[in-house]
Amino acid sequence: MAKKTVTKEQQEGQTLVEDNFDPYKVIRFPLSTEKSIRQIEFDNKLAFVVHPRSTKRDIKRAVEQLFKVKVIQVNVQNFINGQKRAYVKLSAGNVASDVSADLGLI
Repeated sequence: MAKKTVTKEQQEGQTLVEDNFDPYKVIRFPLSTEKSIRQIEFDNKLAFVVHPRSTKRDIKRAVEQLFKVKVIQVNVQNFINGQKRAYVKLSAGNVASDVSADLGLI
């Protein structure tokens, strides 16, 4: 019987997406800095601190499930201390300031 080989892409492809996907494990809390508030007002983007092993697909799925909005783009920023931030751009039909008001940011 041949030995099963696992490629590097398959190892890195292991994400938080499982049968029992929990969006609350992906998104830790919303970010409320000057930059994130400015992005809410002008760029229609929301900022979150997320789980370090979450992928862009996980983040998109979690935001769409939690806030019932359409996500266009997800950018992530990793820090040396292990923190990971996600900047999520919403579609034109969804207003980021409405979602942030529901979260209590504005």
